[in-house]
Amino acid sequence: MSTTSGWLAIGVLSERTGCKIETIRFYERTRLLPAPARSPGGYRLYSKDHLKRLTFIRRARKLGFSVDDVRKLLKLADERKRPCAEVRVVAGAHLEDVRAKIADLRAMERVLRDTVARCADGQKADCPLIEALYLEAPNQAFQPQTQPIADARESWLSPVGRRARNLANATRRFKNDCLDSGTNLGPMACGCAGWI
Repeated sequence: MSTTSGWLAIGVLSERTGCKIETIRFYERTRLLPAPARSPGGYRLYSKDHLKRLTFIRRARKLGFSVDDVRKLLKLADERKRPCAEVRVVAGAHLEDVRAKIADLRAMERVLRDTVARCADGQKADCPLIEALYLEAPNQAFQPQTQPIADARESWLSPVGRRARNLANATRRFKNDCLDSGTNLGPMACGCAGWI
């Protein structure tokens, strides 16, 4: 509920912004959102400035900006005398990340579409999709990472995205194994024909 003095309780702030209460508290702890005033009973009391700032944070996060990027944008917004070129640099870097993600998602879609198509009508006992998923597990278990991830885009991948990427890698290895063995099992038997 709103208080009579124009302050907002955390529940009202949450409702107005669509931001969960725990997320609001997280933004306070990370100092994206300034600490609110407190009532005599110790309850948080938020102002219209908090509402405006939280709306900014939520909008930037929905656009995919990282917490660090949001922090940079807020700093630039707080210092209005600074040139807009600095905001453009942050937004430009994010735009490149978004474009890379779109390209990766399109590749994942293509791999999944092709893999699902290989399963035909689902009546075969030997499913290429299942076989490709089995091929990935040993490689993950026995290849410790010796260097940091070179590709910064790796961190954004969801578990589904990582599975699709892993599936693409597994299908490539599966195809190469079939071709290297010299056995011509036919396209439906080994699931290789036409795979990336």
